[in-house]
Amino acid sequence: MEKTSAAVADLEAIKHETKNTQPPKISSAELANRALKYSATFWFVAVMAGQWFFFYYIMAFYGFSVINDNMEIWNRWEAMGSKPYHVGDFAGNLAFGAHAIGAGIVAFGGALQLIPKVRSYFPKFHKINGYVYLITVFCLAISGFYLVWVRDAEPVTLSGIGTSINGFLILGFAYLALRCAINRDIANHRKWALRLFLVSNAQWILRVGVFCYFVTGTMLGLEPNFKDAFFPIWTFGCFVLPLATLQLYFYAQEKRSNRLKFITSGSLFLLTVLMLIGVVGFTPFLLTVMSGGEIAL
Repeated sequence: MEKTSAAVADLEAIKHETKNTQPPKISSAELANRALKYSATFWFVAVMAGQWFFFYYIMAFYGFSVINDNMEIWNRWEAMGSKPYHVGDFAGNLAFGAHAIGAGIVAFGGALQLIPKVRSYFPKFHKINGYVYLITVFCLAISGFYLVWVRDAEPVTLSGIGTSINGFLILGFAYLALRCAINRDIANHRKWALRLFLVSNAQWILRVGVFCYFVTGTMLGLEPNFKDAFFPIWTFGCFVLPLATLQLYFYAQEKRSNRLKFITSGSLFLLTVLMLIGVVGFTPFLLTVMSGGEIAL
């Protein structure tokens, strides 16, 4: 009888230990929060990789062409309907060069501003880099206005209007991000800084979106071309869609709805995959531009 009681006690002890060693169940709320966090991390890593290669391209192509006084190579883009370098137009060429190189600085420095560890462990660098970033995006917007409204000999196009709206958004978001930082409203500062990051990189997003459209369209057998309705829509969509997605992300963070968080996570994941498709298509194209090869879509 005593042996039986001891065996039962041992069995109960084993069950208790097994129960304690089992991993705790993850609640739906925790799973939703993790999905939102990981999808945002996936987006950031993808953006940083694409942006830093874009920085390399800008410095290798535009930066070295300025140093070597070989700005004529900018007109390799003439095959795509763009002729950035104008003989004898010192002011215009200077504005374009500053605009292009500024975009590279924004691509590299902006990503660093978003890394939490950099903000936590290197606050002074974060502050200095932030001011450099703000000055650069200001110059980016002003040079963009000049290129669209002064230098462009053609009548103002839909693309020019989109660029101008984007420029005003850059200036507005930069002001709001700076004001929140000065007032030590860190939560809202980060929100405006993220919005600024997106609109400052709208031209990169535009190009990545174009290549995503061509790659996916070709894979689906749709024969995409520049006359498609996608292009005038994407002229504005390149900054409207990212801003709308970011706002949805903020909203999902603040709400307790697990369904909303899962929907937001899925949307962000899908958009990131599409962005990566565009980056994969855009990268060999830029390598061709840098190497002097024939460019075409």
